[in-house]
Amino acid sequence: MLAAQSAGHEVFVMEQGDIFIENGHARGIVQGIQVFDNQEDWYALSDKQDMPLAQLDIIFMRKDPPVDKRFIHTTYVLDQAAAEGVTVTNPPATLRDFNEKIFASTFADYTPPYTITTSQTVLKEFLSVHKKIIMKPLDGMGGEGVFMVTEDDVNFDVIWETLTGRGSYPIIAQRFIPEIKQGDKRIIIIDGTPFPYMLVRLPKEGSVRGNLAVSGDHEVRKLDAKDLEIATAVGKRLAQEGILLAGIDVIGSYLTEVNITSPTGFREIARISGQNPATLLLEKAVALHCGKIQGADCGTTDKAAA
Repeated sequence: MLAAQSAGHEVFVMEQGDIFIENGHARGIVQGIQVFDNQEDWYALSDKQDMPLAQLDIIFMRKDPPVDKRFIHTTYVLDQAAAEGVTVTNPPATLRDFNEKIFASTFADYTPPYTITTSQTVLKEFLSVHKKIIMKPLDGMGGEGVFMVTEDDVNFDVIWETLTGRGSYPIIAQRFIPEIKQGDKRIIIIDGTPFPYMLVRLPKEGSVRGNLAVSGDHEVRKLDAKDLEIATAVGKRLAQEGILLAGIDVIGSYLTEVNITSPTGFREIARISGQNPATLLLEKAVALHCGKIQGADCGTTDKAAA
């Protein structure tokens, strides 16, 4: 929003409950927003107004996981908005189709050994082979529900019960990656191209979670050769699917997640590196929108909603 405002665009906000379909058209109860680069006082809202979403140029869908029933219904409204000419980032169908943990597993050359299952037996066998594993839900975020489990862990059964609902929901288990001590790397990919700086989230002492929501420290580094190799391979697939924005997670030399719902890290990367991925994202989104509209003036795209 800061980047859009700085570029002279008019910015609106709306939440899931504010958008709807009426008589075949997508509409929204929106509020204009002015934002400030100040943690204590960072926004001011105007009065609510009901408008056709087709009056907007670009919608950035930034609802955090889980991609649950409510989230899915929201993407249907955004499908209608897209059909009426709005550029939605990321495209609603991709938000439905690509689970962030399962999508990462399709890049088998870069992922650690893993299994996705509801089965207690399969998970126990996987643990017996790898001795130390990470178990986590498929729809979590921010380190929620992440467990490190060792072969002799007496809590294995209750962890399985908690995460799978006693076998009702699949989860992912991955071989533990010791390099987590050096940080969990968030690499931003925009329009298929890796951003040159990444956010490295450092776990607290005694923890295996590097997420900002649970960790006390972070730093920004340039991508090394292996990081760039992984991000380039993932970026190629993202571009093929029309996914403009993603944040991949890399631990050591292993890809663990491909986040396309609401990847974070922009603010930290911009503050420390001096290069702002939000500015690049906005430029790419505007260019994409203008490229879809015959005769559009790309210098005057003026309405974006988050």
